[in-house]
Amino acid sequence: MLQVSDVYRSFGAVAAVRGVTFAIPAGATFGLLGPNGAGKTTTMRMILNVLVPDRGTITWNGARIDGTIRRRFGYLPEERGIYGKLKVREQLAYFGKLHGLRDPLLEGRIDEWMERLEIGQYADRPCAELSKGNQQKVQVACSALHEPELLILDEPFSGLDPVNAEVLLGALRHLQSKGATLVLSSHQMYQIEHLCTDFCIIAGGRVRVNGSLAELRAQWPTRTVLVEPASSVLRGVLDRLPDAHARPHDNGTLAYDVPRSIDLPALARELVAAGDLTRLERMEPSLSDIYLRAIGEPA
Repeated sequence: MLQVSDVYRSFGAVAAVRGVTFAIPAGATFGLLGPNGAGKTTTMRMILNVLVPDRGTITWNGARIDGTIRRRFGYLPEERGIYGKLKVREQLAYFGKLHGLRDPLLEGRIDEWMERLEIGQYADRPCAELSKGNQQKVQVACSALHEPELLILDEPFSGLDPVNAEVLLGALRHLQSKGATLVLSSHQMYQIEHLCTDFCIIAGGRVRVNGSLAELRAQWPTRTVLVEPASSVLRGVLDRLPDAHARPHDNGTLAYDVPRSIDLPALARELVAAGDLTRLERMEPSLSDIYLRAIGEPA
């Protein structure tokens, strides 16, 4: 387990991280989310022992993270960290050797990850000649080919088109199947909503919410109901509901935010009695909805 306990870190007068606490069970996929400047990257660098906390502790399986433990981790930084003049295979071999891999295991891992990320055709091309998306896939391979126990990925989908984003998702699911613990920071909510088992949303250097998607949804005070057709009669029923608020939606559909405790079967009976109801659906809040509310923006 990775345990981050009451961690603080400042840069001069700027408090970047203020009392952040969370735990990640071994084998979990953890989404560390927040707006730019929230303290995500600083937190990740403290986990990796690149930065030292001013206060608080970070442990892996109960031990403080030192150089020996750090070698069992992997890191994909948000910034490009590859060498443009090196060919792709040379790049992977260099980073693999830094992590202690040697032939024939190293060559096998290189071939495996080039195939998994669909970059084998670029093996003998300098990385500077690759597109931004393919450079990102090379960097992912560099961070993962030593099969780390903990892999931290800062904006892993940066520069990837939808097809290559799916390729990366497949690679991350492979790492999940191997039991790796993953920490992802991303603004691509729709790509990580079903990938991550747990989430922590931070803003202003503090934890705003923390838990599984089911736990975060349970804390959400409202649900959205969708009703068709968008008739004045059905609208009248919804307008009379206590604490119900209309929200914009597609033409032909009524959308209302209602308290999560609403008796949906009773509402269905009332709508059927009032008019020609063809659809009634209760929508759970998305990860994006929860994120916007947690950081103080309207959902």
